Amino acid sequence: MSIQQNSQSAKEKTFSRMIKVYENGKFIDKEFLISKENPCCSMDKVFPFPLTGELFSFLSDKLSELFILPGFVDVHVHLREPGFSYKETIETGTAAAAAGGFTDVCSMPNINPAPDSLENLKIQSELIDKHAKVHVYPYGCITRSSKGDMLSDMDNLAEHVIAFTDDGKGVQQDDMMLAAMLKAKSLGKMIVAHCEDERYGTSPESEFLQVERDLKLVSKTGCKYHLCHASTKESIQLIRDAKKAGLPVSAETAPHYLVFCDEDVKDSGDFKMNPPIRKKADQEALIQGICDGTIDMIATDHAPHSAEEKGKGFKNSLNGIVGLETAFPLIYTNFVKKGIITFGQLIDLMSNNPRKIFNIPSSNKDGILVEVNAKHIVKREEFRTMGRSMPYDGMEVYGKCLATFINGRMVQ
Repeated sequence: MSIQQNSQSAKEKTFSRMIKVYENGKFIDKEFLISKENPCCSMDKVFPFPLTGELFSFLSDKLSELFILPGFVDVHVHLREPGFSYKETIETGTAAAAAGGFTDVCSMPNINPAPDSLENLKIQSELIDKHAKVHVYPYGCITRSSKGDMLSDMDNLAEHVIAFTDDGKGVQQDDMMLAAMLKAKSLGKMIVAHCEDERYGTSPESEFLQVERDLKLVSKTGCKYHLCHASTKESIQLIRDAKKAGLPVSAETAPHYLVFCDEDVKDSGDFKMNPPIRKKADQEALIQGICDGTIDMIATDHAPHSAEEKGKGFKNSLNGIVGLETAFPLIYTNFVKKGIITFGQLIDLMSNNPRKIFNIPSSNKDGILVEVNAKHIVKREEFRTMGRSMPYDGMEVYGKCLATFINGRMVQ
């Protein structure tokens, strides 16, 4: 081979590429030297992520608009293990998280045994240590087995859990929630509330009346408080008013409440979740909430079930859909691309705010590479999660996570 041919071959394997990097709240264009055989680096410093190998074809595509972002954070994920590994495992759930661009997730406690004691939490923690592909922060139960009649061992759990929740159930007794808030406050921990007053079924009142009760207790105790999966316009106004009053409260909603209203619901388990998808006015209030900062973060409430459990039509299927692998493209397509929120606001909602509110650390060796130009179709059969039920199958979206990095290594 001639010297000229050798030179041409080298050019094919090494080139420079401009990539937008999110740093200190801004997108900065950085020039990267991309090599097919060696880890890439920016022109001014070695970058902590090896953007090579299987990513080479994406990096060499000049039509792609690439971003390096901090990893997303999902504070509301059901990993199902231990106890329900036929629905999901730590390994498959965190693989789905990585595929969706999430470097950090908080795992809900409706597992078996429930993490209401150190002994039970240890079973889950050992599985996380052994199998998790991303950072996992377990919740502790508010009450024993989330049954609502006795507080969990909050004193001993506190330093080992991200917060306390009985998600899947609302705490029905006022005095029990008061006791929980007083204990959590004394331990410096947050109460994360699934608001559902069982006397009202799944009506809007079921949610917002319990939110109203809880906020009165927050005012009384000073406990830090976070509202799970807000779905009603009344809940949003209550949170807005509480923030104006200076209460230590925050709130999340999920993509399905932002993208759909009850007019879109079909007779399928793909649309069955709790709280349910509500009216257009609720959807509009939630969208306003993410625009004006009343809603602090978007969480998926990723809740996988077996095909049998979700295949019984809307009425008879279990509650819960998967969402880790679709959250970013759904929010980018429906809200960033349409100019409803900025890309910076998406990063606040999906990364910065949950880190700050839940005190989840960041690392410059963790991050994601995303591409936003190419259209693609949501295909449930391509998911990494064991769950397949969700209402987005066949939807055309923009925005895709190409790679997720933990401690400088790409998650496989």
